[in-house]
Amino acid sequence: MIMRYFSILLCMLLHWGTIHGQSPQPFWLGADISGTTQLEAFGQKLYNDRGEITENTALMHQYGLNAIRLRVWVNPRGGFCGKEDVLAMAKRARYYGMAVMIDFHYSDWWADPGKQHIPAAWQYLKYDEMRMQLAAHTEEVLQLLKDNHIDVRWVQVGNETTHGFLWPMGRAEENMGQYAGLTKAGCDAVKKVFPEAKVIIHLDAGCDPKRYDFIFDGLRNNGVEWDLIGVSVYPYWDKEAGLEKDAEGTLRDFTANIRRMYEKYGTESMVVETGVDARTPEESKIIMADILDAALNRCDGHCKGVFYWAPELEGAYVLGAFANHRPTVIMDAFRTFADKHLSPTRKP
Repeated sequence: MIMRYFSILLCMLLHWGTIHGQSPQPFWLGADISGTTQLEAFGQKLYNDRGEITENTALMHQYGLNAIRLRVWVNPRGGFCGKEDVLAMAKRARYYGMAVMIDFHYSDWWADPGKQHIPAAWQYLKYDEMRMQLAAHTEEVLQLLKDNHIDVRWVQVGNETTHGFLWPMGRAEENMGQYAGLTKAGCDAVKKVFPEAKVIIHLDAGCDPKRYDFIFDGLRNNGVEWDLIGVSVYPYWDKEAGLEKDAEGTLRDFTANIRRMYEKYGTESMVVETGVDARTPEESKIIMADILDAALNRCDGHCKGVFYWAPELEGAYVLGAFANHRPTVIMDAFRTFADKHLSPTRKP
């Protein structure tokens, strides 16, 4: 009888916590604003919706975001997205109480499904040497953050590694075992510095289950463990690639894939990159709101957040969320979502 009483009491407390927004695992709203310091170095200023000059991290905070994603390049030109630059941005996030995600590209510049270039200083390393160097680089960056009291919540071991990374050594189609070994070296390094951080493996085109099965089956078969699956959700690029006919197709299929992957791998997911067409802000605001709603309500609770990629970029990049150096109505989708779904204790 006593055990039954405590069981009922526990259920009541859990239900109370849920309806009052006290979940220990909040839904995360974030943005990758890694290019902020470079924009500042070029003299570009950003503005809020009242026309006041506002630093980018502060802008994201004002729009309800509670997390920031920062990429790391190994030896980047000008130092932008190098370890000291990442630390500077992480300190800004800490000031606003925003969680930090670190995204290791393991390259001196952009890494994505179309390019995964070995850093110049690592070019002649053998496989075992590469594993050690990757681990050392990962530890060095994370230890710098830890020593400066930055609490890193998530770490991506590679960026959109749909075909592996550090090509050709770690190209998954030809060298799955080596890609897995390099990935494991990164995962182990993360846990060595931040044991509680969530390790993310990130692929593009979240609507396409085949590429996820290929990579995650390969990693699992080679003994690699991860904590979260990172997905990119871009209706614009899905249509351009012929993967989907429209945004609703992307919404339908990325959410189905997240549910499916939880059943297959026992792993929850997070949308670590998304974006919509800045040239049609009113229409794109609706799509962005739909992405946020789908991530929260159509994944059976297995999607833990949504991060917009480089909202501050405008001009050459069509999927930003700014115009005239200030947020468009696209970012209002985040503010509305935060006001509706994040309790005061879970807001930034």
